[in-house]
Amino acid sequence: MGRRLVPLTLDNLSELPSACRRCVFWELDAVNGRAATEQGRAEEEKEAWLSGVLLDWGSCGRIVYVDDAPAGFVLYAPPAYVPRSELFPTSPVSADAAQLVTARLLPQFRGQGLGRVLVQTVAKDLLRRDFKAVEAFTDAREDGRSCLLPAEYLRAVGFKTVRQHPRFPRLRLELRSTVSWKADMERALDQLLGVVQKDPALRPL
Repeated sequence: MGRRLVPLTLDNLSELPSACRRCVFWELDAVNGRAATEQGRAEEEKEAWLSGVLLDWGSCGRIVYVDDAPAGFVLYAPPAYVPRSELFPTSPVSADAAQLVTARLLPQFRGQGLGRVLVQTVAKDLLRRDFKAVEAFTDAREDGRSCLLPAEYLRAVGFKTVRQHPRFPRLRLELRSTVSWKADMERALDQLLGVVQKDPALRPL
C-alpha cells in the first residue's frame, strides 16, 4: 500500500472532500462567510484564500494519499490569515505560534496513524519557519459535527491545554518537544510513506 504526502495547492484543492471545499468557516469572518455560502461563492472564496496565503506566506497545507486516493488533509497558517481565530472566547493564538486550522481523514482511512503523521508533518514544517509552537481552537464535544478539531484527539497526539473553556479550549504543541523524537519520526514517516516519487513537490517534509 503506497502512501505519500503532498503540499496543498490550487491544482489539488479539488481533492478535498466537497463539504470541506465549500466550507469557509475559518477563511472568512462570520458576515462574509455567511454571505459567500448563501450566494454560492464559498468554493471561489476558498480558492482565493488559499491563493493569497500561498503567495504571501507559502505552503499552508498537506494532503495524504493512500494508493493515489486522497485520504485526508491538514490546513495551518499564522492566525493573521485566519479571520475567525479572533472571535473565540479562548483567543488569541500566542504570538510565537501558528494555528492548526483544521484537518480531516476520510472514515475508511482512520485508525492507521495518518492523523498523527499529518500533525508531525505540520510540526516539522513550522520548526523550519522558526515558530515555537502550533495552537488550535478545539471542540470539547464529541459529536463530530464541528468545524473545530476534537480536543481529545489533539491531546492524544501531544497537544496540551493552554486556555481552558467548557466548549472551546485552546490547545498547544511545543515544537521544541519534537526535536527529541525527530529521528523516530523520520523512521516512522519512511515506513508509512514507503517509496516516495522523485518529484521534489511530492516529497514529505
